[in-house]
Amino acid sequence: MEEFVIEGGVPLRGEVTPSGNKNAALPLLAACLLTDEPVVLHNIPNIRDVIAMRKLIESLGAVIEELDANTWRITTRDLTASHLDPDLCRRIRASILVAGPVLARAGGINLPPPGGDVIGRRRLDTHILALRALGADVTYNRVFDIHASELHGADILLDEASVTATENAVMAAVFAKGETRIRNAASEPHVQELCNFLNLLGARIEGIGSNTLHIQGVSKLHGGEFTIGPDLLEVVSYIGAAVVTRGTIRIHNAGIEHLEMVAQTFRRLGVHWVVDGGDIIVPADQSLVVQSDLDGAVPEIKTNVWPAFPTDLTSIAITVATQTSGSVLFHDWMFSGRMYFTDKLVGMGARIILCDPYRCLVQGPTPLYSEKLESPDIRAGMALLLAALAAQGTSKIRNIVQIERGYEKVDEKLKLLGANIRRATE
Repeated sequence: MEEFVIEGGVPLRGEVTPSGNKNAALPLLAACLLTDEPVVLHNIPNIRDVIAMRKLIESLGAVIEELDANTWRITTRDLTASHLDPDLCRRIRASILVAGPVLARAGGINLPPPGGDVIGRRRLDTHILALRALGADVTYNRVFDIHASELHGADILLDEASVTATENAVMAAVFAKGETRIRNAASEPHVQELCNFLNLLGARIEGIGSNTLHIQGVSKLHGGEFTIGPDLLEVVSYIGAAVVTRGTIRIHNAGIEHLEMVAQTFRRLGVHWVVDGGDIIVPADQSLVVQSDLDGAVPEIKTNVWPAFPTDLTSIAITVATQTSGSVLFHDWMFSGRMYFTDKLVGMGARIILCDPYRCLVQGPTPLYSEKLESPDIRAGMALLLAALAAQGTSKIRNIVQIERGYEKVDEKLKLLGANIRRATE
């Protein structure tokens, strides 16, 4: 098994370009099952989760040609299977995303439960409620049996603004007869990308970017060509890496139009960056002082649905906060296991109090020291990598496959920025 060996304390300097958005690539690959015509996707990130999704849709009949390392032509003339490999489904949370398109096009699917990061309970009820509203019959006995003789438009009020449930409902509703209205829909950038992609193929979706989507059903989708946008979580991860190492970097094609709330939140940690066209420049002269609330109270950084601060950036922000002057409370109410990685930061010298499974108090700045670490999930793994880059001494991070599920060539990109990082065999 491979591990990363990092000699910390080296300021990052240079330029980096983020890969395509993982959270857009996965539903887009699933959506390719809706048409029997070729679809070309550009800027596909070459990461483990995407490779798993590729295997999943290939098992359903998709034929994929690599036009280059990050461009694929996907053609699904026939859906050849409705029973999926349970082990393959357990590799990624996004395996649930094939339910909507296969149901819409083939009338049914037997789907094993999905896997993904272990960050607390991640309910699937919203998916099932939405598909049932469209006319599907859903039963569960260790496998989801989802079938429908016909899908019909419906007025759907999601019981939570779930990203993947919204995506599943949209993909199923594209072929439902009549009009579908989805309220309390998620509106993250990758949900918008999916809707714009489907419209490119002939779907009729309105309200993109809002929490109410209107979908007029169609009988067929055609082929097309689409470029996946930059991965915003990767962008912010490299911003954090520059900050904690006191470096300065330029991030090309950074998707700045979607980073306003993130910029506001990081300013509360004394972090700023400069926008230059479509690029972000992270300067070395950061104040790194926590901004107290107006009455002098300890500020709270709380995650919420888009366009609020996203849950997937909590781990990165916590690591940055260990290097800022002052106290800040982090509150991620979405996942009960998100904060558990903080004990590893404490072991490196951070002052963090875990208040409960959803909240932690960080007081900084504190010097970090090298440690032997293990990546528990994608985002916590990247946060620990940032801590190792900032720490004095040589750190080792095991289970790097977790990081590589979401970050393409992360060690190579960090090396280009001057980081002292290498792979080794345990």
